[in-house]
Amino acid sequence: MNPTSEDRHLGEYLLKELLSENDLTRTWLAEQVSVSRRVLVDELRPDQAERKDAFLTDVRAKAAVEHPLIGSVYEAVDEPGICFFAHELLPGATLAARKKVSAPFRPLRLAHLLRRVAEAHLQHEALGHATSPLGLENIHLDEHGVIRLDNLAIAGPRAPEQSTRDIVHLGKALRGLAAAGQPGSTRVFTLLGWMQGQGLAAPLKWQQVRDFCTQIEQQLAAPQPATPTRSPLLTHRTPPLAIIAIIVAIAVIGTLGYILQTRKVAPGTTLRSTLPAAILIPAGKHPTPDGTDEEFHAFRISAHEVTIGQYAAFIETLQTLAKDRRDRTFDHEDQPSAKTSHQPDDWAALLAAAKTNGSWNNRPVTLDSPVVGVDWWDGSAFAEWKQGRLPSQEEWFAALRKDVKEPAAIHAAGWISVTAETPDRTPTGLTGMAGSVCEWTRRPAANPANPLGERKWVIIGGSFLKPGSNALTREWSDDRSLRRPDLGFRVVFEAL
Repeated sequence: MNPTSEDRHLGEYLLKELLSENDLTRTWLAEQVSVSRRVLVDELRPDQAERKDAFLTDVRAKAAVEHPLIGSVYEAVDEPGICFFAHELLPGATLAARKKVSAPFRPLRLAHLLRRVAEAHLQHEALGHATSPLGLENIHLDEHGVIRLDNLAIAGPRAPEQSTRDIVHLGKALRGLAAAGQPGSTRVFTLLGWMQGQGLAAPLKWQQVRDFCTQIEQQLAAPQPATPTRSPLLTHRTPPLAIIAIIVAIAVIGTLGYILQTRKVAPGTTLRSTLPAAILIPAGKHPTPDGTDEEFHAFRISAHEVTIGQYAAFIETLQTLAKDRRDRTFDHEDQPSAKTSHQPDDWAALLAAAKTNGSWNNRPVTLDSPVVGVDWWDGSAFAEWKQGRLPSQEEWFAALRKDVKEPAAIHAAGWISVTAETPDRTPTGLTGMAGSVCEWTRRPAANPANPLGERKWVIIGGSFLKPGSNALTREWSDDRSLRRPDLGFRVVFEAL
């Protein structure tokens, strides 16, 4: 492919490299100059001007898609002699590239990825979006395990056979990405066979694919019997999700009951049965820490840093999984092999103090105090367990700035329990942004003071151990294994 763009501009987009070309369009890697953002630009070829209406109709179909997993359309331009649209450059490598280098997924991870693909295509089905054929080249996975899909919407009504087409193709294509000989491998290969129609009277639907993936994830994440009488097999019936949900609810209620019965409550303390729910940040343009604006899909972010009590439940789950040697289920794929535990520094003493409303490092602590002494790998694994992820610094800042004009003016509180009276609070209910503990974010970034320097992992927010720090404070570290008594994290989830 011709790598030169001859420094062409299309509107505010500087064309960098021609990536592909067909009989209708040219696809360019470009820079949106106004915000210094890399994007993709699909340009209608000048010799195809008579097909402009059909081209723009397809663009409008793509622009109508709003789903956090599906790439966004930024804008379309139709001017004399120029017709193009700019859309999101999805991060990471495609599954096609991963298959080419023979890098299979663990069964639990592949079930998770396939479920996410199914959820995105259920959105297309629900809204009647017609779509181009789905292939592994359209599924992107970034370095942090976040999956995104190309926007394949096209004009016209959706035909039922489009889903069958994509499910059958994906069932065949994913076989080379499914690891064999691991817990859950048989279940994953069975599902991929069903997606191809093997042994079924009727083809699978996306809803069934999603439900079967959910069942596999739950089976692999839950403790298995030590001596099962038979291997757990998928059945071609609706998975008993309601039963599973009831069992999980009973377990959660039992755990909460045990905590409430065993912990001592200090005089005057109001005991709450639940912590604040995650805060919804709407889709749209939001300011970033580096003074630009960025377009975001809607997302939810924890109202507070992950607490000791929440993290203790995670550790208990890992201890249960360890009995079947599955305690690395939630580990990030790049986690060093030498890291074999997610217990925070001085965990036994910290947890014991929290359970009794005692003190740790000469500071009062409860189960609702933010957990500390955790590294990036710990935060990533906890977030995966909660079916979320660490926030990027841009998402964290977008949440901070919602209804806040002067972030540096937020009153910083110390490392205290999360309560309805926590003073370190934004108007939307986010606590601990200005003080409490500073927090890990998801990906590395350049320090604006040294924009050409090495990209490092961003730690954001104020710290109770650093007087003068506030919600605008940032640090950069090249060590994801860093642990400190003032370093915690919070989690981002998809919008409901």
